[in-house]
Amino acid sequence: MEKWEYFTAPLLIHNTKQILDTFGEDGWELVTVLPGQNSEQLVAYFKRKKES
Repeated sequence: MEKWEYFTAPLLIHNTKQILDTFGEDGWELVTVLPGQNSEQLVAYFKRKKES
């Protein structure tokens, strides 16, 4: 059975690609992006397989 770990991170709209690329290089898969507390911020939700 596969096990997953999850992570949330603030995402600034002026630097989105660099932030997402960094998490992708660390093995995180983007699940969704939702609005944050203000119009300049988003929240990204990631998952990756948990290491045994």
